[in-house]
Amino acid sequence: MATISSDLLFIAFILYLVATLFYGGSIKVKKVNDTKKTNKWGKIAVFLTIVGFISQLSFFITRWIASGHAPVSNMFEFTTFFGMALVGAFIVIYFIYRTTLLGLFTMPVAILVIAYASMFPRDISPLIPALQSYWLYIHVTTAAIGEAILSISFAAGLIYLVKGIDQTKSSKQTFWLEVVMFSLVTVLGFVLVSFGFSAAGYHEKFNWIDKQDNQVTVDYTMPAITGPHKGELLTKGAFKPLFEMPAIVNAKKLNTVIWSVFGGLFLYSILRLVLRRRIGAALKPLVKNIKLDFVDEISYRSVLIGFPVFTLGALIFAMIWAQMAWSRFWGWDPKEVWALITWLFYAAFLHLRLSKGWHGEKSAWLAVIGFVIIMFNLVAVNLVIAGLHSYAGS
Repeated sequence: MATISSDLLFIAFILYLVATLFYGGSIKVKKVNDTKKTNKWGKIAVFLTIVGFISQLSFFITRWIASGHAPVSNMFEFTTFFGMALVGAFIVIYFIYRTTLLGLFTMPVAILVIAYASMFPRDISPLIPALQSYWLYIHVTTAAIGEAILSISFAAGLIYLVKGIDQTKSSKQTFWLEVVMFSLVTVLGFVLVSFGFSAAGYHEKFNWIDKQDNQVTVDYTMPAITGPHKGELLTKGAFKPLFEMPAIVNAKKLNTVIWSVFGGLFLYSILRLVLRRRIGAALKPLVKNIKLDFVDEISYRSVLIGFPVFTLGALIFAMIWAQMAWSRFWGWDPKEVWALITWLFYAAFLHLRLSKGWHGEKSAWLAVIGFVIIMFNLVAVNLVIAGLHSYAGS
């Protein structure tokens, strides 16, 4: 069952990759007025996306059957579910607005999310006592679906910025847009670095003291730039850490983040050498036929739908479960704090949009910043900061 489940996820990943190529083909048709040809490429892309989504949904169901619980209890499971929810949200939005360009920008993000997830341990393990509740299914899945819908606003906002920003001269807008592009490349860098060290069979082990003053063992699969608190290297000949982290920081996962940045810098440098221009400038020809008001509307509607879903999952359902599990609604755990920050940001987004008239480029930047907050919550908070939700980063 587990093997079948993994195969289904791999099939979905390949279908998403091929679909992305067809989305690109539907945009790059030379004869813009040849709607029949454009629709043909676009229809194939959407069909492949739907088949891939069904395959990934089947992966989710078979893994649920194999594990006996909803597969959203660790980093691999949650991130793959988030990727699936992102694709599902795109499919719904597509059938409302009928634009294949959104797929060209959304599907690479979903592919990166799933590739990122695949770097974490895939073993099926029993739930720890704190997770043995039906609120696991309700809280985590609803929060992920809400975040996925909100992420569609990022794709639409990114299209707006690529189209609207003048790439012929350097400016604050071109700089920050390129920072966003670099961040996406860094995720791919993480995948490549993780795959490289895994293929090389790199391994080192430490004894260290956690924040409860217990001595525990941790295995590194990348050279340890950041070592664990009071860590003792057990592997002979392995790379010695350059820095020792306090117990509150997950040194192993911070080390992964640092290596991801290194990988991202290397990959981004290669891309710039090949393209000989900013990535944003390279993407601009793809959006020349899009109407800015159209993608601005998609971005806004995505937040309008995703915000209440996220509110239910990440705050209301989370507080109910916290009361049942820990006898308190709120505890200022890092994950809880960043969920609140995310909620406050999108509340401010809607306020500025409706009351202050922040449409167009301002709204697009807010959509991009919101996605950065979501990804910081997913990556940095889950991987680096130790807290009650640290099990989600395992």
